[in-house]
Amino acid sequence: MTSFFVLVGSVLAFLVAIAVRDMTEAATTIDDARASHAASAAVEAFQSRLRATVRDNAVWDDAFKAMASDNAQEWAYENWGSTTEDYPLYDIAIVLRADGSTLTAHKKGEEFDPFEYFGTALPDLAKKAAQSGQEPVSGFVKTADGVVLFGAGSIQPYEETPDVQQAFNTLIFAKVLNSEAIAEIAKTFDLGGLFVVDVPHIQTLNTVLPDIDGKAVSYLEWPSRDPGSRIYYGVKAYLMAAALLLSAFFIAIVATGLFSARGFKRRAQEVHHRAIHDPLSGLLNRAGFLEEVERRLADKEEVELHLLDLDGFKEVNDAWGHAVGDELIKLVAARVTALLPAGASFSRLGGDEFAIAATRSDTRELSSSILEALSRPFEIGGRTIEIGVSIGIVATDASATDPLEFVRRADVALYRAKESGRGQAVAYHAELDLERESRSQFETKLRAAIASNSIRPVYQPLVDAATQEWRGVEVLARWTAETGPVSPEIFIPIAERAGLIDELGLLILASAIDEVGTWQDIAISVNASPIQLRNPNFAANVVALLKAKSFDPRRLTLEITEGVLMANPEQAKRSIANLKAVGVKFALDDFGCGYASIGALREFGFDRMKIDRSLVMGIDNERGAQILNATILLANALDIPVTAEGVETPAQAKALYLSGCDQLQGHLVGKPMEAAEIQKKLLSRAA
Repeated sequence: MTSFFVLVGSVLAFLVAIAVRDMTEAATTIDDARASHAASAAVEAFQSRLRATVRDNAVWDDAFKAMASDNAQEWAYENWGSTTEDYPLYDIAIVLRADGSTLTAHKKGEEFDPFEYFGTALPDLAKKAAQSGQEPVSGFVKTADGVVLFGAGSIQPYEETPDVQQAFNTLIFAKVLNSEAIAEIAKTFDLGGLFVVDVPHIQTLNTVLPDIDGKAVSYLEWPSRDPGSRIYYGVKAYLMAAALLLSAFFIAIVATGLFSARGFKRRAQEVHHRAIHDPLSGLLNRAGFLEEVERRLADKEEVELHLLDLDGFKEVNDAWGHAVGDELIKLVAARVTALLPAGASFSRLGGDEFAIAATRSDTRELSSSILEALSRPFEIGGRTIEIGVSIGIVATDASATDPLEFVRRADVALYRAKESGRGQAVAYHAELDLERESRSQFETKLRAAIASNSIRPVYQPLVDAATQEWRGVEVLARWTAETGPVSPEIFIPIAERAGLIDELGLLILASAIDEVGTWQDIAISVNASPIQLRNPNFAANVVALLKAKSFDPRRLTLEITEGVLMANPEQAKRSIANLKAVGVKFALDDFGCGYASIGALREFGFDRMKIDRSLVMGIDNERGAQILNATILLANALDIPVTAEGVETPAQAKALYLSGCDQLQGHLVGKPMEAAEIQKKLLSRAA
């Protein structure tokens, strides 16, 4: 056994030595490649920066005009020559005339002879600049001051495309690659020991400094940092110590293994605990809860499951942020825990959804206690927060032996509780599944009706309260299924829940535009759901449809209810602003039956207010008339025209007109009609 451990130790030592050698070589190779790439990037960046500077100054309308003026030399000196004295991007500025002669040439603020300085490279540079259009050329050249980077471009107008036969003056900027410039490159690109050489050395790293044709003029050269060797010598002592400790390691490995096995078991238990618990509340999570339900069902325990969903939690998150929402989750967990019977399992399934599993005999009055407890306000950071809870309840029976089925039934009951107005507890019964299946089938039929364009628009007139002239029509959706007419009060909410309202809304709008497009001067009003206004693409979709149908946006009014003011108002505000920008108008529908404020009316910029039929119906009594008059006075004070809905008698129409209402809608002035009937009435009125 000792020989075996010695052999294993020897093999490990050999492998470690090979690994260290390969790592040191790899480290050096990687760093050299990085440095070479950095140097190449530095040269390219150096050239790009100078070319960009040349282009900014050469492709310039003012410069182009100045070069054709009598004071071209003075202008060139003031703008370029004088800056060479201390400008960091170039030391030399030259302007050559179109015939190749020198207009101005300055180096470090002083005049000089550029042809003597650059030699034959200067004419060639000017020629290539003339051929390059608006993009300058650049390259390195040797001079008496050492290696110099130059860039050249034709001085030309910015906006106009120059005539290819026209000859331009040439602007040349140059930067001497002196010790300061090299030091800046070395610091920026982490290249220690950087310098310029004519011929690179074999043992060093280098990159080319090319002339305008890409040929090497000189080289940037720097020594390899050889990080591999430094790493090796840095860890050499540790490697030796490791070799000495290797023997002790083998002796200790057996004892350590025993302790490790115990540690692994403990950590496995900790990992499993974390896997089945919610880190925020400390309760069981979904996986842990399903395990617990499965155990109880396997033990034939009579279990009752309560599925809880917090009412208003999303609004808390939206209003106060996730930190307050997290604190609320903890407080809810603590408050409910205090109500639970001994042995109950409490879980946070996710988000604002909780679940309780307990012995059936222990859960009497549990749901009512939870409803009462969570109806009481919570205090968080000086804020008073009110929420509620909806509860779905299911008890074990012979037909539910699977935990997932058990939870599904509770979820069905919870859905009914929320659908029934929230703040309620509903127990599961088989009819709920039948209702859900029926609702699913209805959604399928609704989806098919939308796809087949079976839901059609009808139109109800909007008339002038003073003259009884038609001012527009409201577009209403009607659906006649195989079983007969389906009320919008039924299929519109289902379309919203099923995610079909956007498609349905655009379908009705498109159909209406097709039918009323030729009705000159007749505006249309179309209802828009708060869900549509929350869709970031809603405005763009409506604008695209109006454009595709060549329909004047000013003829369209979108009617929205007061729910928009509460459900994601910022997104709704953006949608309204985008549509109003193209001419679409907005009316606040059903005003008087909700919670709209004066501030909201101003903030959303409504073009019209439609008072709810409930206010119109109350006009016959003194209090109702006072409320109606006050509502219309409010609208008039805000300079918002008013439409009254549900007008059924001449007395109502007269009272509304005298109160300041300018537009009427209702069976008195016209019931909802097909397009053909509307067309016929329009023709008869015109006659």
